[in-house]
Amino acid sequence: MIQVEELYLAPDATVLEALRKLDQTGQRILFIAPQGRLEAVVTDGDIRKFFLRGGTPDQPVQLAANYHPLSLPIAERGRAREVLERHCIDALPILDKRGVITDIVFARGLDVDNRKHTDIPVVMMAGGLGTRLYPYTKILPKPLIPVGEQPIAELIMDRFRDFGCRDFTMIVNYKRGMIKSYFSELEKDYAIHFADEDVFMGTGGGLCLLKDKIHTPFFFTNCDTLLDVDFGDLYEFHKNNGNLITMVCAFKHYTVPYGVVELGQDGNIAAMREKPELDFLTNTGVYVVEPRVVEEMRDGEAIGFPDVIDRYRAAGEKIGVYPIGENSWMDMGQLEELEKMRRKLENQS
Repeated sequence: MIQVEELYLAPDATVLEALRKLDQTGQRILFIAPQGRLEAVVTDGDIRKFFLRGGTPDQPVQLAANYHPLSLPIAERGRAREVLERHCIDALPILDKRGVITDIVFARGLDVDNRKHTDIPVVMMAGGLGTRLYPYTKILPKPLIPVGEQPIAELIMDRFRDFGCRDFTMIVNYKRGMIKSYFSELEKDYAIHFADEDVFMGTGGGLCLLKDKIHTPFFFTNCDTLLDVDFGDLYEFHKNNGNLITMVCAFKHYTVPYGVVELGQDGNIAAMREKPELDFLTNTGVYVVEPRVVEEMRDGEAIGFPDVIDRYRAAGEKIGVYPIGENSWMDMGQLEELEKMRRKLENQS
């Protein structure tokens, strides 16, 4: 069981440090509380809004925090459920007369579901060869590679279904007969349609097969990416910001395992850094897309979806980023990552 103090964040912490701590704790909220006295809270949503305003990970978390958080005195703890439900928040600090946090009531502990549900369609790009997962993909197409007791594609669909999505389309090519056979025999409470890609058209080109078939915004996902995010909140973020496309990006922290040498113009050493640490945003391969993008796809064009995004970005269209923590993203695109995903899901069960 998590201790209250594990959710405390130093007032001088950076936004990046807050993101790391959110990942470490598995919670969606942290508290700035010197000597236990509540001053502010910071949530994953606060950090997303901060980045939308142009903030950067190295800035003080104080710039992203909410200094007027909801709380309850000890005597009113019995109202916690009512407050959590009315304000759709994940956690509520309980304070003594000095403003010191004595307890935190979490929505999950009260069976309160604060997730934002949505029923927009989901399109899955599932036609690739999966060469990075060879030799598994010599036998099975990547969407059917098992992670635990279920194929990865089914796990992805289950996560979307938990948020209200009931309409799925798979763009299939390689070993598509096996994919269709598996999902046609699967007992499920959602509908799956298939779009046959006869020639490989990349991670974006296959969308042209859906012209006149999709008329609302939709989630667009690779078949090897599992996210632990509130998809309803993601869709609301997309709508509220008027984006043509919203890309889900994960913060990554990477330590280069070598000493890095930088050369000057004269060929001499300009600088040396021992095992430098890098922090960056990376594309998870999950998006919210407006239907107009499908209608404007060029028939038969082989193109990656990042290139489609670049095309619109160069034309001045609004492309948004929905940032998530590193631990909210699991990718099985390579054998090593597949094993990590399996271990992580085993620990969650």
